[in-house]
Amino acid sequence: MNFNAYFTDIINFFVSDAWILQVFLIVFLSSVLNWMQRRLVKKLLTKLLKTETFWDDALLESLKGPATALIWLAGLTLAAHVIRNQTAAVIFDGVIPASKFGFIVITTWFLVRFINNAELNIIKRSQQSDDPIDRTTADAIAKLLRVSVIITAFLVTIQTLGYSISGVLAFGGISGIAIGFAAKDLLANFFGGLMIYLDRPFSVGDWIRSPDREIEGTVEHIGWRLTRICTFDKRPLYLPNAIFTTISVENPSRMSNRRIYETIGIRYDDAGKMEKIITEVKEMIRTHPEIDSNQTLIVNFNKFAASSLDFFVYTFTKTCEWVKYHDIKQDVMLKIIKIIEDNGAECAFPTSTIHIPDGVNAD
Repeated sequence: MNFNAYFTDIINFFVSDAWILQVFLIVFLSSVLNWMQRRLVKKLLTKLLKTETFWDDALLESLKGPATALIWLAGLTLAAHVIRNQTAAVIFDGVIPASKFGFIVITTWFLVRFINNAELNIIKRSQQSDDPIDRTTADAIAKLLRVSVIITAFLVTIQTLGYSISGVLAFGGISGIAIGFAAKDLLANFFGGLMIYLDRPFSVGDWIRSPDREIEGTVEHIGWRLTRICTFDKRPLYLPNAIFTTISVENPSRMSNRRIYETIGIRYDDAGKMEKIITEVKEMIRTHPEIDSNQTLIVNFNKFAASSLDFFVYTFTKTCEWVKYHDIKQDVMLKIIKIIEDNGAECAFPTSTIHIPDGVNAD
C-alpha cells in the first residue's frame, strides 16, 4: 500500500474540500455554545429567583428560547455563507435577508416574552406586598407595549425587505377608510376597551352592575374586544367593550361605606313609648363599634301607618364587605328588637278592628 499517496489524498481533500470541515465545525461549535448558555442561564436563574428583584428573573426567563434560536441562527447563517462561497448556489443568495428577518423575529419574541414575564412577576409580587399594583393598569401597559413591539417589528421587517415604509403607511391610510367601515364594530370595541383602561371605571376583581341592563358580577378579564364578567351564579358573561360607552355602570367595590336603611313599626298602643325607644336606638347605633359615626345617622318617627307607628333607621357601616355587612346589620336589628321589648312595647303586625254597634246580640 502506497502510504505517501494515501496521505497526499487526505491533504488534497482538506485543501480542496476544507469548507465541509468548516461547516461541521460551525455546527459543532453552535451546539456547544448553545449547551453552555442553557446551563449558564439555568444556574443564574436559580440564584436570581432568591432575590427580591423581579426584573432579572423576567429577563433570564425570557432568554431561554430566543437565546437558543439566536445562536443557531448565527451558526447556520455563517455555515450558509461558507457553502455559498464554495458552491455559488443561487438558493443561498437569500441567506442575508432570511437572517435579518430571523433576527427581527427572535428579538420580537424575546421582547414579548419579557413583557409577559415582567407583567406576571409584577402582579405576583404586588399581591404579596402591602402596596399592591392595580392589575388592570399593569395589564393595559403590557398590552400597549406588546402592540408597540409587534407594530415596530412589522415596519422594520418591511423596511428590511426593501419596501418603503412611507408607501406602506400611505396605502394604509387609503385602505384604512374601507377597513374602518367594514370593521366598525371591531374598532368600536377596541376603543371601548381603550376608554376602560384610560378612565378605569372598574378593574379586574371589581363587582359591577348596570341599572340599564341585566349585568351584574365580578370582572375577571378586560380584553381589547371583550370584557369577561363572572355572574353570581358562576356563569361567564362576555360583553363587547363598546357597550360600556352607552350604559351606566355602578361599581359597589369602590363604596366607602354600606348603608343600613330600615323601617320598624310598633303598635299604636305603644305610642307613649316611642320617644324613649327612638332615643335608646339612636344611642345604641351611635356607640356601635361597627357603625361609622362620621357618616349620616338618623333615627326618627316618620309615619302613621295603617297598623303601626313607624320609625326609620338610616346609618352606615364601616365595612364594605358584603358578608360582614349583613352580620353587622343583623346585630343592629336584633338590638333594636331588644330595646323595643325592654320598654314593654311590641313590634306591630297587620291587624283589623271590627266595631260592633250597640244592641247587637252576640248570641
